[in-house]
Amino acid sequence: MDVTRRVTVADAPAIAAIYNHYVDHSIVTFEETPVSEGEMARRIEAVLVTYDWLVLERDGTVIGYAYAGRFHERASYRFTTLSTVYLAPAACGQRLGGPLYQALLESIFALGFRHAIGLISLPNDASVRLHESLGFSKAAHYQRVGRKFDRWIDVGGWQLENPDFDEHKSQLL
Repeated sequence: MDVTRRVTVADAPAIAAIYNHYVDHSIVTFEETPVSEGEMARRIEAVLVTYDWLVLERDGTVIGYAYAGRFHERASYRFTTLSTVYLAPAACGQRLGGPLYQALLESIFALGFRHAIGLISLPNDASVRLHESLGFSKAAHYQRVGRKFDRWIDVGGWQLENPDFDEHKSQLL
C-alpha cells in the first residue's frame, strides 16, 4: 500500500539514495557529486522551516519524494516556490509522481504561496508531461545554461498559479 506523508530526518538515507541515482546518471539535476546522508538531512531540516517536503512510501520503503523550496533569495519572491519531485527508478512509469506532486502543491498553496515553479532540464518529456498534467504552463526556456556529462543543457521553467490565492489571507505578507 502506498502512503504519502511528511518527511522526517530519518528519511534522509533513502532520499539520498534516490537523488544520487539522478546525480550520477541523468541531467535532471545539475549536481555532479553525490549528496551524503548528513547533507540530505540538513537540506530536509532547512526546507521544513518554511516549505513542505513529502515522501511516498510503499510497504514502509520510501520510493519517492516531492518538496518545495525558495525560488530566489530576494524578499519579493517569497510568494513563489521552486518545486520538484523524484521517484526511485523502480517506481517510475507507475503514475506515482502526479499524485505525490499534487499533494505537495496542495500543501504549499495552503501555506499561502502564490506560485510553484518547476525547472526542467531539457529534453525531459516525462517531466514536461507531468507538470503540464498538473496545470503548469511553460513560462521560460533558457538555452545551454547548464553543463553536465560534457554537454550543454537547456532548462525550461513551468509555472503554476495557486487558484485560491488571497493575498489578504497569506501568512507570507
